Amino acid sequence: MSDQQSVFEILDLSDLERGPRVQALHELGFTWADLEEEEYWMDAIAVMRSDIYKELEEASAKLWAILDKAVRYIHLKRDLYELLGIPPVLWEMLDGFPIPEEGLISRYARFDFAIANDGTIKLLELNADTPTGYVEASIATPWICEQAGVTSPNHAMKQQLAAAWQIERPDTAACVAYGSHLEDSGTIEALARHSGLTIQCVDCLDLWVDEGILKDGEDRVIKRMFALYPKEWMAVDEGGDALAYAVEQGNLQLFNGPHSILLQSKGLIAAVWGMYELGLLFDNEEREAISRYILPTYNKPVFSGSFVSKSVFGREGGSVRLFDDSGTLEIEDEEGYDSSQLFPSVYQKRAELARIHTAKGEFHLLTGMFVINGKPCGLLGRAGGLITGNASHFIALGVR
Repeated sequence: MSDQQSVFEILDLSDLERGPRVQALHELGFTWADLEEEEYWMDAIAVMRSDIYKELEEASAKLWAILDKAVRYIHLKRDLYELLGIPPVLWEMLDGFPIPEEGLISRYARFDFAIANDGTIKLLELNADTPTGYVEASIATPWICEQAGVTSPNHAMKQQLAAAWQIERPDTAACVAYGSHLEDSGTIEALARHSGLTIQCVDCLDLWVDEGILKDGEDRVIKRMFALYPKEWMAVDEGGDALAYAVEQGNLQLFNGPHSILLQSKGLIAAVWGMYELGLLFDNEEREAISRYILPTYNKPVFSGSFVSKSVFGREGGSVRLFDDSGTLEIEDEEGYDSSQLFPSVYQKRAELARIHTAKGEFHLLTGMFVINGKPCGLLGRAGGLITGNASHFIALGVR
């Protein structure tokens, strides 16, 4: 299918001088448009048809409510925690605190969708714990679209983030390798800036727990922290159990909150699909949305056709393996960390990603939709191969 027949129109902007545009984005806070002389930002815009955007927005809201409902069903059921791959070190934390109000288990999340050239929308996964891409979506995308006279639906992201953090009020934002890892450092700095609060940014590796109290490298006590630190790593990292203890004792509040790990697990999608097949929990309207937008997903490889396997806590393409119609391994991610060595996997029917043609060649397009403070509010485009991993490019998404 050509771009003319696709729901995406590609606007090639590569004939514009790149240097000044990269510098302009750098000044806005997007400092990794070029990484080690590699072009991470693709100087083009994928423009989505407006009716598809409207359906995507509505689908995101419906799926957000469905997954929220599933988490409330699973909460306090430790056999289901195990099925979702939730590390036992987190169980006490999950059971010891009330689950947040409806729709706000995570206030900062991002869906990843496969949208085919014909407009078919399928959910691939939800990052409800530590999503990145915020700077690309909230800062770079609106600027790029405005420069080209294209509508961006992302302008509300900053306001939604500010509203969320006015409630959560973190005093600290943390990531690993703060100050040297451009993407994660720039992400927490942008979140802190957009919050309107006074928030100190720190390196996770400088943090330590002193008798259940979290402190930074200067012995400052941290009570309320947003961290780009996956909660499942508390089961793996040295000191992870101490961090969990600080939360359990009520000395530290993490954002997103502990229950976001239930939304984060790809096992939740398998649980939703299983309950759909069994006729449990969901009403007719919810079942219609599940049938339309969620891919058949299981805890075992039961497919007769092509499918994907991935760790319940795989990130950035790590652990993803694609199998063809005969069940033979076709391609696997070799760059991201394979967390299937540590956590169980799920098996999901393969979905078709739109193919886009750019000055850099042909790519598959992955569509992200941020959900901030419970509201779908921002598109993130990534162009890459069949598996969208660390080697993928950022491409701005606009709406026609």
